[in-house]
Amino acid sequence: MRFAWKRKKAGQVSVKQSTTNRLIWITYNTVYWIPIILPFTKVIDYNTGFIAFAAIVLVRGVINLITNNILAPEQAEYFPLRGA
Repeated sequence: MRFAWKRKKAGQVSVKQSTTNRLIWITYNTVYWIPIILPFTKVIDYNTGFIAFAAIVLVRGVINLITNNILAPEQAEYFPLRGA
């Protein structure tokens, strides 16, 4: 949000993501949903799904902290896990 607001205020055009960054982002979001779907289809048990989901949420939280607080806005624009 912060980057979109700054970009809009400065009148800058959004950065076009590369195909590789787009594939990384799709994989990143697909992995998020796997521990939610697999327990409901009885592929894995609920405890394993909960642990996997908790680990993924923790990793995503760390990535969001890095993107929002550590990277410069120019670096964050090219970061593949910044969202779409």
